[in-house]
Amino acid sequence: MLLDLDGTLYRGDAVIDGAPAALGVASAQRLLYVTNNASRRPEVVVEQLTGLGFVATPDDVVTSAQAAARLLAERLGPGAQVLVVGADDLAAEIEAVGLRTVRRFEGAVPSAVVQGHSTNTGWADLAEATYAIRAGALWVAANTDRTLPNERGLAPGNGAMVAAVRAASDQEPLVAGKPYAPLLEDALRRVGTRSALVVGDRLDTDIEGADRVGLDSLLVLSGVSTLDNLRDAPPEQVPTYISDSLSALNHPPVEDEPDESADLAERLRRHPGRAVPVRGTGVAATATEIR
Repeated sequence: MLLDLDGTLYRGDAVIDGAPAALGVASAQRLLYVTNNASRRPEVVVEQLTGLGFVATPDDVVTSAQAAARLLAERLGPGAQVLVVGADDLAAEIEAVGLRTVRRFEGAVPSAVVQGHSTNTGWADLAEATYAIRAGALWVAANTDRTLPNERGLAPGNGAMVAAVRAASDQEPLVAGKPYAPLLEDALRRVGTRSALVVGDRLDTDIEGADRVGLDSLLVLSGVSTLDNLRDAPPEQVPTYISDSLSALNHPPVEDEPDESADLAERLRRHPGRAVPVRGTGVAATATEIR
């Protein structure tokens, strides 16, 4: 199972009710925690997860910072200079693959710019990135999540900052995180199988990402995306299953039902804590049929 974090297991510093218990039962499966958040090293993620009651080791955590570092290492020579917009832990992942990091565009044009989420990112940081990209630097974004769920609601995500640089530079970044393939492919390589279920709370990242790499997906209604979002979703953002909670991982999915005309809200009410099939099961193949 490839599990999202923010909005799926916790919101900000608050654990989502029942999530640790659900994963405790599901732990017979190999669990990987796959996060678009590039601001923290795996060890820091593990510290938060264990503090909230989950079981995890650094080898179980796959981050968009690691995927971004791989993309840069594959495209740049050893020791190439990369301008970092983001947290120190993102810079550490870039340095771990043999690249040099800077925070300002001074002198020679950096070979690349890498941009990840940080609550400390300001105008000056975005300006440095824009100068370097306009001068020809390769641009890699760890993710393009427009929002980030926390205990107060939805805050601006890395994608909101990426949008500012996009507008100022007239360029498009290479994206490492979901819904693009690099992050999920890194996770699949780590476990050595393509028999995996992607579990997350966002249609535009987790579910579309699963679709892009050919995996089944489970949307949990504990974070960003809602049933209304699903009714308006394009086909690539329609999950295989939907559930109101992670407890669905501990039960067989609901079988096709005689009354397939019932809307999803009604079917979820009839099967609390169960995974209700949405596509690929004869219930609904496209977003149009969900409506």
